[in-house]
This record gives sequence, C-alpha cells and structure tokens, in this order.
Amino acid sequence: MSHTGGGFPSITDLCLIDQQLCHDENSVLSFEAICSIHKLMDDDADGTVDTTETDEFLREDLKYHDSKAKHSSFHRADLHISVEDMWNAWKNSEVYNWTVQQVEDWLLVSVELPQYTETFRKHQLDGRALPRLAVKNTTLTVSVLKILDRSHAQKLQLKALDTVLFGPPPDRQNRWKDLVLALSVLMALGGCWFAYAQTRKSRDDLGKLMKDLEGLQKAEQSLLDLQEKLQKAQEEQRCVQVEKVKVEEELRNEINSAKQEAQRLRELREGTENERSRQKYAEEELEQVRTALKKAERELESRVRWTPPEPLQKWLQLTHEVEVQYYNIKKQSAERQLLQAREGAEKIKKKRSSLFGTFHVAHSSSLDDVDHKILSAKQALAEVTAALREKLHRWQQIESLTGFCLVNNPGLGALATALNLDPAFLGLRPPTPQHLILSDDLDDMDEDILSPGTLHLFKFGVIKDS
Repeated sequence: MSHTGGGFPSITDLCLIDQQLCHDENSVLSFEAICSIHKLMDDDADGTVDTTETDEFLREDLKYHDSKAKHSSFHRADLHISVEDMWNAWKNSEVYNWTVQQVEDWLLVSVELPQYTETFRKHQLDGRALPRLAVKNTTLTVSVLKILDRSHAQKLQLKALDTVLFGPPPDRQNRWKDLVLALSVLMALGGCWFAYAQTRKSRDDLGKLMKDLEGLQKAEQSLLDLQEKLQKAQEEQRCVQVEKVKVEEELRNEINSAKQEAQRLRELREGTENERSRQKYAEEELEQVRTALKKAERELESRVRWTPPEPLQKWLQLTHEVEVQYYNIKKQSAERQLLQAREGAEKIKKKRSSLFGTFHVAHSSSLDDVDHKILSAKQALAEVTAALREKLHRWQQIESLTGFCLVNNPGLGALATALNLDPAFLGLRPPTPQHLILSDDLDDMDEDILSPGTLHLFKFGVIKDS
C-alpha cells in the first residue's frame, strides 16, 4: 500500500505495512515522521518519489551541488519510492539500530552540537527516534530537548534528514576502513620493495660466491695437475733406477773381465823364459791395465769429485722425512678447509631454491661465513702448493750438489733405527686415514721424487760409455 499526500498517516496505515510495530508508540511516531518526509519530497503528490523529485529535493532543500552519489544511494534500482519503500529502507538501515551512545557520538561528531548530549541521554533517544528529529517538530525540539536556538534546530533537522535518507556519515563509516586499506597498501608496497632489494642483494652475493668457488676449483685443479706431474716423475725415476742398476752391473762385469785378462797375461809372463815374450806380455798387461784405469777414470769423472761421508746422507734423508711430516699436517688442514667451504656452498644453493630461504640467506650471516671459508681455503691451497714447489726445488738442488738420493729413502722409522734415535723423539705416529677431496696422496709422491743429481750422473756415464 502506498500512502498518498492527501491525508495524514494513521496507525492503520502502519499496521497494513508492518503489523509487528503498529502498536509501538515510538514506531508510530517514527512512521509519521517518515510519511512527512515522503510528502515533502513528493511534489506532484502521486504517492511516489521519482528521480526528478529526488534531485530537486537534494539541490533545493539539502543544498547538495553534486547529488549523484546521494541520488544513487537513495533510489538504487527503484525509480519510484513509496512510503512503504521508504519505511522498509529505514528499518533496514544501520542507523535504525543505533544505540543511545551512538546517537550521542553522532550529535557530537557529525552535527557538532555537543551541548545537547546530556539532554539526549536523559530522554534515551536512540536510532529509531532520528526520523522525528528530521521533520519540523517544535514540541520535541523546544519543549522536550530545550533547543531554543533556531539555527541549532535547523542544523539538527538537516543532519537527521540526511542520516535517515542516506545512512550514517561517510567519514564515520569508512574512516577506519580507509585507514586500514591505506596502511595495507603501504605495507604491501614496502614488502614488495624489500623483497626486491633482498632478492637482488642475495643474487649479487650468490654471484660473488660462485666466482669465489670457481677460483677455488681452479686452485684445486692446479694442485691436482701438479700431483699428476709428480706421478709421472715418480714413474720416470723408477725406470731410471732400474737402468742405473743394470749399467752399474755391466760396469762391474767389464772391470772384472779386465782384471781377469790382466791376471792371465801376468801368468803368461811369469811362465815364459823368453825376455822378449815377457816384455811383450808385460806391455799387453800394461795396456789392459791402462785401458781399465782410463775407463775407471771416465766413470769417476762423471761422478762428483767430492764424496760426502755416508752418515750425512742418512741425516739429510731424516731431515727430509721430518719436513714431509709437517707438510702433511698443513696439507690436511687445507683439505679440511676446502671440504667445509664446499659443504657451505651446497647448503646455500639448497636454501636459495625457495623465497623464504632467500630471505633467510640474505638476513643471516651464513653467506659471509661461506665466503670467508672459501677465501681461507683458497689461501691455504695456494700456501700448500707454494710450499710443495719450494720443497721439491730445494731437495732437488741438495741432491744435485751432494750426489745422494735423499727423497727416495727407506722411511722415517728405518732412518731413526739406523741413526740410533728414539722414534718418540721424532713424533712418529701411525698414518691418518684420508677421506678428503684430493684423489692422490702427496706423501708417497714426495718420497719418490726423481733425483736430478743421480739422473745426471747416470746420463753422463751412459754417454761416456757409448
């Protein structure tokens, strides 16, 4: 049923629309106020408020210059609003369920008339009473609420009319939502920027880490190449040792043959009575001896002119083995550092596979620790390689000057026994099993390094013989 502008609304009209509230006095008063507002907006008194009438009401009565938002909020999809439509919209409004405290807050913040809050609280005006404030009601405003200032009464009526028709003020409803939304946007932007910065920093750090790992792998490959060269030198030395033994055996056989021939000639000389025959045999014997002496002289010239005492060889061999012990300790330490650096790098690669892992890597000190381990391992490998090169060169020079075979020796235990030394004094200990990265054991290689002095003597002797 639609109420027309021809008559005043009654309880019967309310009962036809809403039977539950038709006997509630406050609801009846509110319904009468809604009917008055509808009549005020219905200029042609046809019982409905169309869009044109709403636009005129917003511009002329409520003084809204831009009424599009209010217009769409009031009509929504219904182009003609009846009293029943307006009453149902009011009942479904958020303001309809306002408490006394919320009405006081509205009076204080939106209407800006805080001096009347005590009067509103005294009469317990809640949200259902706002339609009565939205129409001219001198009895309520002047007699009951004691609002004697006409400008205050007019301001209160306009604010109440706006609230009844269009809901609570936007600033009150959306203030916290806007604030939360703005903070959320700022936090999202900050999070995106932070994630981008951390990802870029992590990418740069990982790139630097990979470069360090490549340098470490090159150093490791250089050490492995040196090991391979040492293996080849070891094999060549073994072949030379075998050839040396054969040549020495041949030399001894030739000297023995020369001695036997000289002894035969001597016997022939002693057995003849002819002086000329004895002289001939003596000359032949002298020639054989002279030939043997020249051959021995050539052999001696190929060797060093000064022969050091034999105990010096054992002491030098012992010195070499003690140095090898300390070199092995340094080498094992470098290998452990290399293994720790590689394990740390593998852990960093695994963590990088997830976004949270990248954040964790960027904020933790693990990346710097791995970088430090890599640099330390590279430095340790470089020191071990340099020490190995220097040791090889130095002992080769010592072998060349003395003519001794020092690197290839019976071992630290045998040398200590030969020199009557206590093995505990030398710090001898059983070998530690190796489970590290390098594939070959440098200890055995150092003990079998080719003696350039011995090789030089053998080469010179062979050339002279040929």
